[in-house]
Amino acid sequence: MSIVLAADPHSTTARNLTITLFLVFVAITLAITVWASRQTKTATDFYAGGRSFSGFQNGMAIGGDYMSAASFLGIAGIIALYGYDGFLYSIGFLVAWLVALLLVAELLRNSGRYTMADVLAFRMRQRPVRTAAAVSTITVSIFYLLAQMVGAGALVALLLGIKPGTTFLGMDADTAKVATIILVGALMIIYVTVGGMKGTTYVQIVKAFLLMSGAIVMTLLVLAKYEFNLSSLLGDAAHASGKGAAFLEPGLRYGVETPGDALKTFYSKMDLLSLGIALVLGTAGLPHILIRFYTVPTAKTARKSVLWAIGIIGLFYLLTLALGFGAAALVGGKAITEQDKAGNIAAPLLAEALGKDFLGGSLGGATLLAIIAAVAFATILAVVAGLTLASSSSLAHDFYNNVIKNGQASERQEVGVARISALVIGAVAIVLSIFAQSLNVAFLVALAFAVAASGNLPAILYSLFWKRFNTSGAVWAIYGGLLAAVVLVFFSPVVSGAPTAMFPEHDWHWFPLSNPGIISIPIGFLCGWIGTLLSKEHDEEKYAELEVRALTGAGAH
Repeated sequence: MSIVLAADPHSTTARNLTITLFLVFVAITLAITVWASRQTKTATDFYAGGRSFSGFQNGMAIGGDYMSAASFLGIAGIIALYGYDGFLYSIGFLVAWLVALLLVAELLRNSGRYTMADVLAFRMRQRPVRTAAAVSTITVSIFYLLAQMVGAGALVALLLGIKPGTTFLGMDADTAKVATIILVGALMIIYVTVGGMKGTTYVQIVKAFLLMSGAIVMTLLVLAKYEFNLSSLLGDAAHASGKGAAFLEPGLRYGVETPGDALKTFYSKMDLLSLGIALVLGTAGLPHILIRFYTVPTAKTARKSVLWAIGIIGLFYLLTLALGFGAAALVGGKAITEQDKAGNIAAPLLAEALGKDFLGGSLGGATLLAIIAAVAFATILAVVAGLTLASSSSLAHDFYNNVIKNGQASERQEVGVARISALVIGAVAIVLSIFAQSLNVAFLVALAFAVAASGNLPAILYSLFWKRFNTSGAVWAIYGGLLAAVVLVFFSPVVSGAPTAMFPEHDWHWFPLSNPGIISIPIGFLCGWIGTLLSKEHDEEKYAELEVRALTGAGAH
């Protein structure tokens, strides 16, 4: 029972409503940012929000950071197109939080100050370790930024009704997407440079509330449409997807059985395993999530904030199921891919279909679409601000102060460099996003997770739990894992050699998997182990001190 969208649902009224809602959100968040800038007087205020947030506030902000455009747009889209296989992303993103809670949240809060490198460099030589950590932080953040900004481009084209062959303000669909990416980039730079961590955190709290509210309303409407009969919803979704019963079973995207080609079948199954490993281990290595643990006053509050985050995020990922299958049933796979091949706008299209059903006519559809799209924009803006802050903090605190200035830079100089760094990182992300528009955003985030799990996680875990670990091991682990992940992605079907690749007209791929985690994560751990054994450096006293700090919080800043 696929609903075909009306001939021209994007009336002038709809466009005006969308633009007005978006501008209202931007105005509110800019006001919060300006207010926060007046409270930001020290480096601790800029990097860690003055460590003044409660467990619930920080849990909401972590949820805001984590429930990105990839979650809302990408996962709903991947479920709408691939059914059961898309749900694997929801499970992976959620289970990953248990690793973060059990292994790193409390220990990091006790041991560090502003960035991930504070923990890694505590018992090692500062310069090499902090340089490696800064490189890794920026690489992971840029992969993640691409996902958010690509989502923004797809969303705007839908909102303004710009399809191939149509224009808005003289712009065709491609130009409008590029203009949106530039606008989002400019806004995120303003949030970070003006508001610092305080402004960014409050923006994330507001956005988490809006996103949860929007997802709950849409889920209730989907279930009401089917009189809360899940079987009927799944049946319609399978029928409208065009894939029949296979839509509800594994094997549409991952673990695909290719008759007569055992190697291809094996690679597809390995890709599924690789994706799962990267998703589950990646969260504990994501720099923009790790720095959130420094914004609370105590380790106990850090634990509480992760528990709140798990509750908020767990509920949200359950809701993505209803959104994905709802989009498949009420919009149909064909209508989704016609608007966006990667499926990134399945949730907004579902909002439009629900609005028509429950609010009546194309104006009702346009109203709900505008509300959900404004929420998705809020999501994108909040997450890109968090990512840019993580990168610029690492560049200023780790690289500028501790590597270039030998720890002698004043707080004012350091924060100034952080603001300039935000500008540069924003510009790089804007340029790269323009080339990555053909990729599904949930998939792009999975790559960021793989890079984080390969480079950052081995170094963090070895540093916290292995007495023999040293500077050489940390540098080898970060560069080895990072290089392995980035090289394998570059030579995979994600970048070339596939219709959905970044460069579909070229083919230089030799690595058969789309997700590098199954190879690159063990390489990261192996490099850390080899690097440690090759160096005689060994400081048991420093490890003992780190262990006491990590477990008790004694001496934590």
